[in-house]
Amino acid sequence: MSYDRIVIKIGTSTITNGSSNVDMPKLIDLTRQISWMMHRGIQVTLVSSGAVAAGREILNFPHLSKHIPGKQMLSAIGQPRLMSIYMELFRMYGIVVSQILLTRSDFTNRKSYLNARNTLDGLLSQNVLPVINENDTIATDEIRLGDNDTMSAFVSGLIGADLLVLLTDQDGLFDSNPETDAKAKVIKTIDSVEIPPAVWEAAGGSASGLGTGGMITKVRAADIARRMGTSIMIANGKVPDILIRIAAGERFGTVFRPTNTVLESKKRFLLTGFRSNNASIRVDNGAVKAILSGKSLLPAGIKEVTGEFDRGDTVRMIGPDGHEFAVGMVNYASNDLQKIIGLKANEIEGTLGYTFADEVIHHDFMIVDQ
Repeated sequence: MSYDRIVIKIGTSTITNGSSNVDMPKLIDLTRQISWMMHRGIQVTLVSSGAVAAGREILNFPHLSKHIPGKQMLSAIGQPRLMSIYMELFRMYGIVVSQILLTRSDFTNRKSYLNARNTLDGLLSQNVLPVINENDTIATDEIRLGDNDTMSAFVSGLIGADLLVLLTDQDGLFDSNPETDAKAKVIKTIDSVEIPPAVWEAAGGSASGLGTGGMITKVRAADIARRMGTSIMIANGKVPDILIRIAAGERFGTVFRPTNTVLESKKRFLLTGFRSNNASIRVDNGAVKAILSGKSLLPAGIKEVTGEFDRGDTVRMIGPDGHEFAVGMVNYASNDLQKIIGLKANEIEGTLGYTFADEVIHHDFMIVDQ
């Protein structure tokens, strides 16, 4: 099986290799494998824990409370250190690294969602490796995703990843506790619409998905990502060349099959931002034909903008005959769109003073009435 986009999540236990310190040989090996994938055309996004551990190491392992402010302080110290390591290691393989810090609001606010998606798409198109972490230094209980397993699931949906790899220190999800049950076996595949209660219990939680830490957060993440159209593989990061072998089509650990296609998930997301008022974009015949053949909507094809809407809203598209033929998520608010009606894409920046994208609505974020 081939993959175009892969999200890889590595936890603190992988980065430290089970110790208290950042394990440089381990990071060098992971860097080598990810670089191998990227040099072969696979677009990789790395969700990395380890900032707090790196901060502890820099401060010589101080005794601090377990409250969020202490962790935020350690993260603020450790994140630059961790990024400097990634930048230096990947530079040896000719890979440019970028840093993205996100919170829950970046996925629930439609403008932030659109900004994050466009930024990540741009980085991946330039073969740049995004390294993502939760913005621990400013995140509060209300906006925290809570763990990077969950973060990686949301990122997978954001960029439409084919596969999410959750690296851990276990061989996968077991049907019982392998530390107390010698007969415990790895669950190879989960493809049911709902994850069975026994799986939640085996992960250390319950059928409701409640629980903290360890494997339970990975099952929760898998349940989120599979509903966004992404396959998930929980695998042991200690297996030699694990990432290279996964990219080559080998299966490891536990695989969760998606319950929706990426397209279906995008459609659901689009409809959550649908404008019920009279907001619409009327386009010419050329634009209708282009959209129906799989193209995006450009400003040159727009004849009229009706109603008010913000960037990131889902708006109706109306043909010359007055009938709605598609809906889509707009890259420009109505007041800005009024200024660029009929213009060529290369004239947007000169008119508005900035540009988010050449497309008013990208075809990947349209629902077309066929």
